[in-house]
Amino acid sequence: MKNIKKINLRIIRNIIMVLFTANSFASSISVEPILFKTNIANDATPVVLDRILKLDKTKENQIKFEKGTYHFYSEKGLEKFCYISNHDDVMVRTAFPIFDFKNISIDGQGSTFIFHGKMIPFMIDDSKNVSVKNVTIDWEMSFHSESVIVAVDEKNKTFDMRISEEYPYEIRNNQLYFVKEYYEHDLGQTIMYDPNRKAIMFDTESYTNLTISKKAKVSRNVSNIDYKYEYDHRSKFFGPLGRELSIVIKELEPGLVRVFNHKKKLPPVGMVLASKGSQSVNRLAPAFRVTNTAGFNGTNINIHHAGGMGIIAENSSDLILDNFNITPSKGRMVSTTADATHFVGCSGKVVLRNSTFQNQLDDAMNVHGTYQKIVDVLDENRIGVRMGHSQQQGFVIGKENESIGLVRLSNSFFPYHKLSIKNIQYINGRYQIITFNEELPKEVQPGDLIENLDGYPDLLVENCVISNNRARGLLISNPVKTIVRNNFFSTEMEAILIPVESGHWYESGNGANITIENNVFQDCQHSGFDRGVIRFVTDDDNENIAFRNIKITNNTFNQFDNLILEIANTDGLVFSNNTITNSETFPMLYSENSVVTVKTSKNIIFKKNKYKGKAEIILKKDESISKLKFK
Repeated sequence: MKNIKKINLRIIRNIIMVLFTANSFASSISVEPILFKTNIANDATPVVLDRILKLDKTKENQIKFEKGTYHFYSEKGLEKFCYISNHDDVMVRTAFPIFDFKNISIDGQGSTFIFHGKMIPFMIDDSKNVSVKNVTIDWEMSFHSESVIVAVDEKNKTFDMRISEEYPYEIRNNQLYFVKEYYEHDLGQTIMYDPNRKAIMFDTESYTNLTISKKAKVSRNVSNIDYKYEYDHRSKFFGPLGRELSIVIKELEPGLVRVFNHKKKLPPVGMVLASKGSQSVNRLAPAFRVTNTAGFNGTNINIHHAGGMGIIAENSSDLILDNFNITPSKGRMVSTTADATHFVGCSGKVVLRNSTFQNQLDDAMNVHGTYQKIVDVLDENRIGVRMGHSQQQGFVIGKENESIGLVRLSNSFFPYHKLSIKNIQYINGRYQIITFNEELPKEVQPGDLIENLDGYPDLLVENCVISNNRARGLLISNPVKTIVRNNFFSTEMEAILIPVESGHWYESGNGANITIENNVFQDCQHSGFDRGVIRFVTDDDNENIAFRNIKITNNTFNQFDNLILEIANTDGLVFSNNTITNSETFPMLYSENSVVTVKTSKNIIFKKNKYKGKAEIILKKDESISKLKFK
C-alpha cells in the first residue's frame, strides 16, 4: 500500500513537472514581430493598414518599424464616423485601426510618423493590453496657424500681421481662411504667444480672443420659434444665431494683412497670434483615441501636433502614460490644439509620469465623468437621458451592471440613490434610454442628473513639466483618489482646478482623497484671470459640500500675483509646510487680493507654512469659519 502511494505521488510530481515545463516553454516562445521598413515611408498608410486588417486578433501581435521617418496620407486610410468626447463628431481616417485586439504592441523604435490631412493616427477600441512606444507623431501641415504682429495703428484701431509661407491662406468676402491639406479654418479662436518666452503672452485676455463677430443687425421672428425640447445654444446650428461677422481683413501685399474692427486692446508688435478656427469645428484629429479598452501603455511618445488632443480616452481602464510628451516642432508656438491628455469615464489606474506638456491650447490633463440629464421617467425602471453638451453626443455612460448615481445638485453634490445598469438603448447622439436592474426611487424626476460611479480612476500625476500652454495644468473631477507630486507648473490659468461642473460641459465628479505634494508652481494665472493657482469651485451657487479629504503639502509657490488658493464647498483640507514667495516676473494684476480665500467650508487647517510675498491680506474667509487663521 505504501509503495502504491509512493508511485502515485511520483506520477503526480511528474505530471506537474511536465505541465510546468510545457508552460515555461510556451511562455519562452517569442512572437515573431511584423517589421515595416523604410521602403514604405513615402506613404505607409496602405501597407500598414492592410497588414493590421489581416492580423489574428485573438493572438499576441507585435509590430515594429525600422527607425526612420514615415509619412501617412489620409487618401487610403480606413474611414470611420466617430463621436469623440470633447471633440467634434467627424468622419475621419486612420492607418492604425486597433479594434478588438487582445494583446498588441506597436514599437516605432525611434521613428517619426508624419500625418497628412484629417486622420487619427491611433484609433483603439474594444481592446485589451495595447502598447505603443518609441515613436514621434507630427503633421506636415498643422491644424492651427500663426501670424506675427508687425504694426499697430492706435488711431485707426487696426493692426497688421505677417503670415509666413508655412501657412497658406485666402481672403474671401473680407475674411481670412488658412488652407491645409484637405482642411481649412478661419481665424475663429485666437490667443497671443510671446516668442521670446515661447509661452502664452502675459495678460493675453486683454487682447484676445479677436472680436470676430457682433450682434446681427437683422433678425426677424427667430425668437418666436417654439422648441418643444431643450436645445444646446452652443451647438453648431444654434451658436451662430443672432451673430454676424464684424472683423475685416485686407491684404496689403503678399504675406501681409491688415485687421480691422477688433474691439479689445490692439496686440503688441512682435507677438504671435495663434488661431485654430471656430469653436465646434476645430477639434477633429486627436493623436490617440482610446475607447472601451482595458490596459493601454503609451511609453516614450512625443506628440508635436494634433488637431485636437494628444490622447482622448473614454470608458477605458488602466491607462499608463510614461515619458508621453506634448511639445511643438518646426519653430511653431503651438503643439496640440486642445488638451494634451483627457480621460472620460475611465477607471482602474490612470498614471501620468515623467512627461512634458508644453504649448498645447488647452489643459495638460482633464479627468472626469459625464453628467447626463434625466428628461423622461418612462416606467418603474427606465429613464430617458439627454447629453448636455454638443461635444458629448454619442457618449454611452456605462456598461451592464455598472453603478449609476442619481444626483440633484440643489440638494447635494453626492448621489441621493444608486442603481445598476441592465442595458442602454442608443436612440441617437443626444438621447438614450437606460433600463436598470432595480426599480427607480419615488423621488426621481426629470431634471435630475446621472453619473457613472464606477467611471473614476485611481489617479497619479508625478514628475511632469506642465508649462507655456493655454488654460489649466490639471482639471480633475475625481472622487476616488488623486495624487499630484513632484511636478512643475507654469500655466496661463489655474495650475490645478478641482471643479464640479454641471452647466456647460456637464463633466461629472466631485473631488475627494486628493494629495498635492512637493510641486513647484511658477507664475501661473499669467493670462489675466482673477483666480487662484489651485482652485476648488462649483458652478452651482449653494453651500453644499463637494470636496473632501484634501492635503496640500511641501509645495513651492513662486508667484507674481497674490492669490494662491481658493477653497469653497470643502470639508477637510490641510495646507501645510508650503512656501510662498513673490517672483516679480510680471507686474501684479490684482494687488488687492488675499493669498487664500475660504468660503462655505469647514475643517480647514493651515500650519507650518512660510509666506514671503507682498499681500497685505493673507486670508479672506466667510463668517462660518471666523476663527480660522493662516499659519
